[in-house]
Amino acid sequence: MNNNLKIKLHLAQLVVWLFLLSGSFTFAQQTSGEATWIWYPGDFEIDLANKMQNRRTERGSFFPVFWKTDSHYNLVDFHKEFDLSEPEEVQIAVEGKYNIKIDGKAIPGFPDNIIMPAGHHKLSLKVYNQAHVPAIFIDGQTVKSDKSWLVTFEDKEWIDQSGKVSDQSGTTWLQAGSANLNSVQKLPSNYALPVKPLNPVDSQKTELGTLYDFGKETFGFIKLEGLQGSGTVAIYYGESKEEALSIANCETLDHLEIYETSATDSILELSKAFRYIQIVTSEKVSIQDVSMLFEYADVEDKGSFKCSDERINEIYEVAKYTFHLTTREFFIDGIKRDRWIWSGDANQSYLMNYYLTNDSPTVERTMVALRGKDPVTAHINTIMDYSLYWFLSIYDYYLYSGDPTFIKQFYPRMQSLMEYCLSRRNENGMMEGLAGDWVFIDWAEGLSKEGAVSFEQVLLARSLESMSLCAEIAGNPEDSSKYDALAKELKSKIFETYWDSEKGALVHSVVNGKPKDNVTRYANMFGIFFDYFNDSQKQAVKNKVLLNDAVQQIVTPYMRFYELEALCAMGEQDYVLDEIRAYWGGMLDLGATSFWEEYNPDKEGSEHLAMYGREFGKSLCHAWGASPIYLLGKYYLGVKPTKPGYETYDIKPVLGDLKWMEGTVPTPNGKIDLYCSKKEIKLNSDEGTGNLILKSKSKPKTNHGTFVEIASNTYALKITPHTEYLINYKAL
Repeated sequence: MNNNLKIKLHLAQLVVWLFLLSGSFTFAQQTSGEATWIWYPGDFEIDLANKMQNRRTERGSFFPVFWKTDSHYNLVDFHKEFDLSEPEEVQIAVEGKYNIKIDGKAIPGFPDNIIMPAGHHKLSLKVYNQAHVPAIFIDGQTVKSDKSWLVTFEDKEWIDQSGKVSDQSGTTWLQAGSANLNSVQKLPSNYALPVKPLNPVDSQKTELGTLYDFGKETFGFIKLEGLQGSGTVAIYYGESKEEALSIANCETLDHLEIYETSATDSILELSKAFRYIQIVTSEKVSIQDVSMLFEYADVEDKGSFKCSDERINEIYEVAKYTFHLTTREFFIDGIKRDRWIWSGDANQSYLMNYYLTNDSPTVERTMVALRGKDPVTAHINTIMDYSLYWFLSIYDYYLYSGDPTFIKQFYPRMQSLMEYCLSRRNENGMMEGLAGDWVFIDWAEGLSKEGAVSFEQVLLARSLESMSLCAEIAGNPEDSSKYDALAKELKSKIFETYWDSEKGALVHSVVNGKPKDNVTRYANMFGIFFDYFNDSQKQAVKNKVLLNDAVQQIVTPYMRFYELEALCAMGEQDYVLDEIRAYWGGMLDLGATSFWEEYNPDKEGSEHLAMYGREFGKSLCHAWGASPIYLLGKYYLGVKPTKPGYETYDIKPVLGDLKWMEGTVPTPNGKIDLYCSKKEIKLNSDEGTGNLILKSKSKPKTNHGTFVEIASNTYALKITPHTEYLINYKAL
């Protein structure tokens, strides 16, 4: 029997499932003064990503990623210095083979507790583990493992003639990595997401078996209750009823061999995405009932949005559900396929995250897993644009979180990836697809990827700007100046090469040194919210490209995300609301319970399920479908940080055609609450200094502070934390 197809639930498995059902394994926040498991930064994330991404199957076959994967360092040094007023007993737990030293002197054996003497002392552990990530958990009264410990994967510790321990390597030790696994029982090697039981809402007989409907898109482990007999069970999964009923063409299935002499409850080994499942059994096999264990990431909603339009409210709620389904150990693309970490998809998930959960650990894990380790041998996910999105996402993370630690720790990996990107330029200093490069941009029929595409140059310019800022944060001013100069040079070259004043746009590409005539939306819409155009160029792009139906239309939520962001940045919130109602509402009208990878309103019936030349190839739950979360938070509630971590921020509420709206935007240490109608605004924030900017027919009135007119019918008010603002105004 194929072990991968066995479903017998042994006692050990039962213990694991009961543990998971308890919800114990979550990335909870570490309490100050609490011990946590620690490791070399990035290693747990890379190892976990390898496990998650290599769980993908298609029709029962293993389907691995097609890019380079990295492994953890198998030998890691940990140390920290302590000042103790009295001796202290310390418990030790380690994943791996290890030694322990106090002030450079080894303690015999593999002790699970030690006595740290009073005074100033250095505690060191060296851990070897080939199978799993070397990790330690240290717990005493004051001696505890946390992110303040220093780690290295090299042998950097030497003892001089006086016996004093010193680091003579010249190489900086890094702060330890952690994921807030704050119990000694939460072994990093055993990490799994929590689960909870769910039952189908309906079942019906089919020609071959039984079809179960779980009511909406979901993800988890099928549980066969009261399974008995000898024979086979076939399970056909479907995000749609049509897919689950298609034995020949459904994307995901399980074929199981059963040998159960008495009724047994069995849980399948791998989690799957589905709304419907069709179960077909051989004659001598019976099943009393079917349920599932729903697998989820335990992250809390801290942001919200609600308004006068119930259609928009419904879209927002389904976007939230889509986002949560695709938020797992990492931000992934889709839960049916690919269940992989794609940089382009993740970049959008980060932005949605900042307006819904503001969960920094998931962002960091995803960025680390995408980058992997040196040497760089290919673009992230093998896609040119996806390497560039990675640079953009890092500075965005710093802006929204205010935490420079990630940049300081991983700047060398940023630097090596950027140097790889720069090495892939053509003789004119432009990014152009070389052998092994995938120039993606978007799924669009007939979209040319030939030559030096303007979209890639715009992304590279922004990436260089991000690198310049990050180099400064990492304490490398020479690099900062270098990347800043490269960014300015490239931006000038972009406009010299691609800008067509008659077309009022950047043309799509240059092939063999000659600009092509065709115009697409991609570089032009990014140029707007990157603020690369002057005012007249912005207006030209808006009218001649973004609002021009003759320019090739975008049919994926992926690039609709950026198209609508550009229009919002140009003040077209009324238009964008109509587009959200039509595009995302169109999916709801077709029965969507989560948002799709692609939606073309011109398609009909089962055409909506097909993609990649496969009848059910399309993902009906895709991360990039949840973009209304971001758009409504940033461009309608109008909240965005202007200095890292919301030290300062802007609030520019825009109702569009809404009568009222209310919502919350999460910040690193609190939230910003806003209610806005056409006559009244209520506002409160927990941190930072805000700048409320309103358009009003007359000067607004406020119970705190004073409005200043900054332009015709435009007024600004300074917002201080922990103050309830009540503002009366007359919306334009």
